[in-house]
Amino acid sequence: MTKQVLHKFTFAFLALTVFAAPAYAGWRDQISSNDVERLAHLDEARDYAIGQAQSRSGDGDFRAVKEILEPQPHAVPQQALYGNWRCRQVKLGGMTGYAVFSWFNCNIRQVNGGLWFQKDGTQRMAGYLYPDNGVWVYLGAQSAKGEPWHRYSGQAASMGAPASQDDQVGILVGIGPNRLRIDMPSPAVESDFDAIELVR
Repeated sequence: MTKQVLHKFTFAFLALTVFAAPAYAGWRDQISSNDVERLAHLDEARDYAIGQAQSRSGDGDFRAVKEILEPQPHAVPQQALYGNWRCRQVKLGGMTGYAVFSWFNCNIRQVNGGLWFQKDGTQRMAGYLYPDNGVWVYLGAQSAKGEPWHRYSGQAASMGAPASQDDQVGILVGIGPNRLRIDMPSPAVESDFDAIELVR
């Protein structure tokens, strides 16, 4: 994976998206300042994590990392998101060079007037998706199987902490027909960059 390929796909517009006048104010009302920073530095986190994945050993098929991260992103209309998906997660950097996980079930549906994403499996995640300038902002939280489902804490992080280690923030884009990806920069634990591929 060359630097040219890495920069062919870029979220350089993301800093503008984060600080522009809101097209949909809901996520800006909830997001913590820590997570604003995570989104604004998505490109740097991604490039650093890919370097870690290329230079260190990992778990799973490394070809999946390229299959998931290389495709050019495109906008996805809301109606194309609804329904059941198969999804897999990749983690780059941190505790290992990379880790490619097995396929699990995911779905996107309307919940309480918002668009709700949920991933099942041993490492679960769930949260709302918010439209913004051609991308979808994901504010969610992770939980282990057997725990109660966690919710995004954002500006209400408990015990005076700036953020919960369960909180997740990311950007959802299309990467092909019936293929989506959620990029999650700088997770609080385990890795430097996470991505979820959704297919059907």
